[in-house]
Amino acid sequence: MTLFLIAMLIVVILILIEIPVAFAFGIGAILFAYTTGNNISFLIPHGFKTASGFALLALPLFIFAGLLMAEGGISERLLNFVNSLVGRIKGGLGAVTVLTCALFGAISGSSSAAIAAVGQIMIPRMIREGYPPGHATALVACSSVLALLIPPSIPMIVFSITGGLSVGAAFLSTIIPGIMLTVIYCALNIWFLRDNPDIKVDPPLPFKAAAREVATTGYNALFALLMPLIILGAIYSGIATPTEAAAIAVIYAIPVGLFIYKGMSLSSLGSVTVRAVTMTGSIMAVLFFLFIMSRAMILEQVPRDLAEALLQVSDNKYVLLFLINILLLLIGMIVDDISGSVLAAIIFLPIINQLGIDPIHFAAVVGVNLGLGNVSPPCAPMLYMAGGVGKLSLDRYIKPTLKFLCLGHLPMVFLVTFVPELSLFLPKLLLGY
Repeated sequence: MTLFLIAMLIVVILILIEIPVAFAFGIGAILFAYTTGNNISFLIPHGFKTASGFALLALPLFIFAGLLMAEGGISERLLNFVNSLVGRIKGGLGAVTVLTCALFGAISGSSSAAIAAVGQIMIPRMIREGYPPGHATALVACSSVLALLIPPSIPMIVFSITGGLSVGAAFLSTIIPGIMLTVIYCALNIWFLRDNPDIKVDPPLPFKAAAREVATTGYNALFALLMPLIILGAIYSGIATPTEAAAIAVIYAIPVGLFIYKGMSLSSLGSVTVRAVTMTGSIMAVLFFLFIMSRAMILEQVPRDLAEALLQVSDNKYVLLFLINILLLLIGMIVDDISGSVLAAIIFLPIINQLGIDPIHFAAVVGVNLGLGNVSPPCAPMLYMAGGVGKLSLDRYIKPTLKFLCLGHLPMVFLVTFVPELSLFLPKLLLGY
């Protein structure tokens, strides 16, 4: 246990000094294996075998499909559709941002893709309409992590495969928390701006004109809105596995981007393919070293030792869940959502099973908690990415970010942790879990 903690401390230091995450975990894994006397040549084949599994093929396919739809002009059409629904109320443009991030998450499964696609459009647009720049940037950062909760979520795929859980059940476990958090962020945004005299609002349209606008923008966004329905429908109807559904998403996204939305050309299709391969390669490098470290941890019985250490603190299930939440938050502050998902499965699932807590319930706890960590300083990868898109220094948007997190995301973490039915209702209803 001591050697593992030292190895993790080294990993954290390397990440803080901006060593690439894959290299940081690689160094940590090799040091841990070496100091514990494990033969690294024995661990490497395990890393390759786990990383090359059929189920994990869903990861690059969903990444590719998300990038294809982003390049194909989907974000603008989604924004126009949501704006026709809620854009003509005070604070409505902020609600448009939140809802579009949730919808985009249902297509791309990636927080960073949501920030890149939605933030680049909506942050300047909100500022032009009188929104404080810090508020606009914070709203995009906090809303981006809805992509972890609205399926298909790439971190949930990785967590499920690492922990040997049903990907479909893990997807369903985060839908209700994701919808609730979407509504909470929309409400908080409107409440925060209620007395702001600078917010510009378009005058309301007559009912027929408003209905016509909703119908027109909905028709234009139809193929984008159908994509998550096709993916999830294929999985839960039993027609396709998550990996096969990801392949269907790619096959669907290419003609939509090329011939229907016409936002993508053959040359840009090539550049999107290169970006998808690059992103997949960087993620797989991280996963490879994490799988090596996980095998070394199991051989050294680190999860068992950690479970015993926590059980010495208390044998109360709820106290232990609270402590695990704190540790998950710290993990989310330091590493990205995908790396955090693997670490959560490796370190905490054995403890969760020992405590008799449902692992699918825990999948939802991991999703909401890592999302909170990803926008919480000091590292906060999604928070700084949104700041880069908004071109603001941290001091300009940290206060509104903390308001959103403390009043919105943090209460949701406690709700999901201590009310299991929020995450287990849909898996029981649709899968008989």
